[in-house]
Amino acid sequence: MEQKLSPGVQRYVDRANEFVARRAKFRAGVRRLKFDTIAVHGAYGADEVYASGNGGVIEPIFPSTSQAYRDSDEMEAGLGYLIPTWCYSRIHNPTVFYLEETLALLESYGCDEDASGLCTSSGMSAIKQAIEPLVALSGAAGEAINFVSAAQVYGGSFQLFNVRMRERGALVRWVTEPWDIEAWSALVDENTRFLYAEMPSNPQQSCFDVAAVAALAHARGIPLIVDSTIATPALMRPLQHGADVVVHSLTKTVGAGGFAIGGGIVARHNLTSRHLPDEAKANYALWLKLWPFRDSGPCMSAHSAFFLLNELRTLRLRIASMSANTMTVARFLEQHPKVERVDYLGLSHHRQHDLACRYLRLVDDGTPTFGHLMSFNIAGSAADTRRFFDALQRIYRATDLGRIKSVATLPAISTHAQQGEEGRKLAGIPPTMVRLCVGGEHPDDVIADLDQALRQI
Repeated sequence: MEQKLSPGVQRYVDRANEFVARRAKFRAGVRRLKFDTIAVHGAYGADEVYASGNGGVIEPIFPSTSQAYRDSDEMEAGLGYLIPTWCYSRIHNPTVFYLEETLALLESYGCDEDASGLCTSSGMSAIKQAIEPLVALSGAAGEAINFVSAAQVYGGSFQLFNVRMRERGALVRWVTEPWDIEAWSALVDENTRFLYAEMPSNPQQSCFDVAAVAALAHARGIPLIVDSTIATPALMRPLQHGADVVVHSLTKTVGAGGFAIGGGIVARHNLTSRHLPDEAKANYALWLKLWPFRDSGPCMSAHSAFFLLNELRTLRLRIASMSANTMTVARFLEQHPKVERVDYLGLSHHRQHDLACRYLRLVDDGTPTFGHLMSFNIAGSAADTRRFFDALQRIYRATDLGRIKSVATLPAISTHAQQGEEGRKLAGIPPTMVRLCVGGEHPDDVIADLDQALRQI
């Protein structure tokens, strides 16, 4: 039965409908722009610039915790979700909205279907928010529900899937060779809720055929979720290849300056799921924001959104430069006698180079481009690896990645330590592996630092 609104509330709803129609028209125009233009201008249009009265060129920060309402009618309409509102920053915030819209526009760039975004306090909170509703209901005939994931995932994701989701009764099934579509198919059954993978993975540089895995997921009536933190929409937009949900640690490549922690979810409208209600499938990111996200509260701060939004403007330029630097460094390392193995998708001998060339291409350019992340194994022992690592002078020792400054870590004792020796073996993380993220420095200087450190072993 349709809700009967008071005249005062209806007045605000009518005004809001006019506003929503204007914003939809504006957004449709933005979707026709080129990638760099969207990244620079995002969802901040001239109407908002001049309506503010100060003509600010850059989106403003709204640090306030809450929104004031003109009267009780507007409050009723706002808190009843009858009109656009930000009411309370745990649920929504204008500065965060600008980031969410820009990220969604970039991830859906070139797609026929539209998408919406939701920003969170961290990358892990984005992953958790994206998957929890999909495992909320019990399995058929009382059996445990499950989901299928590539084994080559970030250590925090491995822990979330293998421990926290198990505590909730959702069992992860690991695909150790995600590039093999049959390996995925063999693990899917009637209680499988979603498929999940990183593209490319951190730190192993594993890839998978996004279109083929998406087709498999949809044939079984479930969604595909892709962690695209390393690629970013500058190199790949998984929605374009059939994925339903994209998650990011915005802390990483998007936030290359290292000023803010944040996560992002972008979901295509009308995603595939046999288990979600229709209202959730229609606009999953918005539904998450209004209901599960509201109740659990992993919100992003306005200040974090401001920093990330401004770094997003130069994303394609940074990715192009850092990718070129990384290729130069990878070629140096693969020739070094104290390096046993180099994993970088740009190297032609990498077993997934051809697959990566299909998916990782610089936007609006088309050139195969492989990002800033690589790993390599020291030809020696774990002790030799630590000796090399401790000798680095210019490259920072940190668990971070995607920085404008080059950083390195030893995954076995840092990002993947918590999953144990057996879990590291499953994911292909030996103690001699070094993860290196090449930044914006001149590659000759990065190479010089690596060379002097390698001479210490």
